[in-house]
Amino acid sequence: MTATILRVAATHFNTTLAAQKQPHTITLHAEFLRRTNAGGATFTVRDMKLGRQTSTIHVSLTQNGREEVVAYLTNADINAETGFTLQTGWSPDPPLPARPTDFAKLAADGEDERWVVLRDLPHPKLRKAVTRARMHVPRGGQAAPNVIDEWIRLESGEKLTMEGIGFVADMWPQMIEGLVVKQQQQQQQRPASHEKVAKKEGDLPWLWYPTLVLNLDIKKTLPPEGVDWLHVRVHAKRVKNGRYDYEIVIFDDKEEVVALSHHVALVLDGSRNTAARGKGDSSKI
Repeated sequence: MTATILRVAATHFNTTLAAQKQPHTITLHAEFLRRTNAGGATFTVRDMKLGRQTSTIHVSLTQNGREEVVAYLTNADINAETGFTLQTGWSPDPPLPARPTDFAKLAADGEDERWVVLRDLPHPKLRKAVTRARMHVPRGGQAAPNVIDEWIRLESGEKLTMEGIGFVADMWPQMIEGLVVKQQQQQQQRPASHEKVAKKEGDLPWLWYPTLVLNLDIKKTLPPEGVDWLHVRVHAKRVKNGRYDYEIVIFDDKEEVVALSHHVALVLDGSRNTAARGKGDSSKI
């Protein structure tokens, strides 16, 4: 969904607002009011502020007469940006795991010495988008229970473009399920290990994680032709009363920061995502 909103903005700034010469979205704030469904949708764009350095638009997504997603996007020309610059000294904590030893081997075989493709993701019918990506995780397991590292590429072999940043900012192995498995292991007094993580749908609760708010801060442009791989680091701080946070940092293959993202999401029973729509609460989160 976020990738589609980015595509709408890119089209608007490359056509209607071409004279602004601001082709790159630098910030996106999206509110997911209601769950969407596969099928046609109408996107409406309103120009909110047109400026020399940045311009802001409002995008809304409507299906069957319901406004379901609203977003504000600010565009600029990242490649023409100049101004005050400082090194902050920030680095990922825990440190990023070592890069794949051979990207070509990883693409062909699904694994190398350090990374392995993630297979048999739980509830794929509920999360159809996961079938569009190949997610590779550290062979030795994640660095911490509340951290996920992955190298991601598209299943089709297509390259990831600027719009693709919106896709990978919301595409990783679900952390909640890993935490549930870890808790189960602790309760059974079994040592937690990467190899013992549950693989079958029946071993995990059927949960849905609707995003309430998604923010995206794009720091760097990708090459016009796109890239094959991006590294995604996900970090959660607290899960409480069915609401939790995701902090995402997206790196390129040189380990340079491409984008930052932050989500607020809910944890709901999976049946809420498959229930029939109605005129009342069934159409809402």
